[in-house]
Amino acid sequence: MARKTVDQNISYDSEKKRYYVTLHCGSDERGNRLRKTRCFPTLEQARLVRDNFQRNRTLRTQILPAGVTVGQWLDYWLEVVIRPHRAVTTTYGYQKIIDNHLKPDLGKIPLHELTAVQVQQYLFRQLEEGLSNNTVRKHHTLLSTALGLAVRQDMLERNVAQSVEAPPKESPQHSFYSADQLQRLFDLVRGRPLEPVVKLAGYLGLRRSEICGLKWANVDFGEGVLYICEARTSANGVAVDKGPKSSSSVRRLSFAGLPELRKLLEEKYETFCRQRERFGEGYNPEGFVLTRSHGKPYSPDYLSGWFSRFVRDNNLPRCTLHGLRHSFASIANSQKVPIYSICKALGHSSTSITSQIYLHLFDETHRDVVALVGDAIAHR
Repeated sequence: MARKTVDQNISYDSEKKRYYVTLHCGSDERGNRLRKTRCFPTLEQARLVRDNFQRNRTLRTQILPAGVTVGQWLDYWLEVVIRPHRAVTTTYGYQKIIDNHLKPDLGKIPLHELTAVQVQQYLFRQLEEGLSNNTVRKHHTLLSTALGLAVRQDMLERNVAQSVEAPPKESPQHSFYSADQLQRLFDLVRGRPLEPVVKLAGYLGLRRSEICGLKWANVDFGEGVLYICEARTSANGVAVDKGPKSSSSVRRLSFAGLPELRKLLEEKYETFCRQRERFGEGYNPEGFVLTRSHGKPYSPDYLSGWFSRFVRDNNLPRCTLHGLRHSFASIANSQKVPIYSICKALGHSSTSITSQIYLHLFDETHRDVVALVGDAIAHR
């Protein structure tokens, strides 16, 4: 006999030189025992799969009811897998999708009865309700990921979301200002409390969370440099101070050649020092660069609303605060700054991300290149 038991639920086939793991999956409706067999080249791999299977089966028995629904599984996935390992803001975003969309629509369906047709119809209904293609694609990705875990933990035979056609991805339409429009904005905002917000976004391309999270400890006046290494955002109305979006978002940006911005920052720092002397260490203890009059830092949503009202009240072309970041990229591109340098300034993890977001800008650059090549050939 070629196969010999070498450990609990593991046998070795000397001819095929493979280890076989038997996974006991309970019984069917008639009481027949169900099991799966998987093979591996090493005993260590076989033991790892066996132990993980047994551990997950025990966990399911303790936490999940036998007739688990889609909603219950999504709650389990969020609490056990996502919440311990993801940022608060990421978890909150997933929670909103689950609570507001997936559970009301698919939540009561038994997990093992969910079909690809039901998932496809769900995506169609979300589009009919006005959600964008890209938002519905996020719903599909979330559901597919959660169901993928159910397959790996032997709650499902297959992931039905993988048999569904997600809506095509849409290229986002970004609003941004030209250099002339940005200069007009700078002129209008000069001397107003909103000025440093606008100029940090327009001159340096900062994200709104990076503006809110900027601290005096990360401003080097001697070198004329900002260190972008913290961010401030919110989840469910609660402020969250965290690290940057990714490791690439940590960057060093010079303001040495921007006298207007340097002057603004120096004035803000002088005000901070005076307020500290007046109110003590309890005033803005974290040392945020931008705060309200009482020393409390801004939230990203507040800055966005503040900027949008200013644009509307001054009859400026429509643009969001994040649009000033796009304006920075657009102007850099128009000045023939290499895409690699734009990528680093914006804190993207790769030039492919920069190219994807600003494809409409770089297409114009490509047209310029073609025109220059054609002109050179014509004058040979």
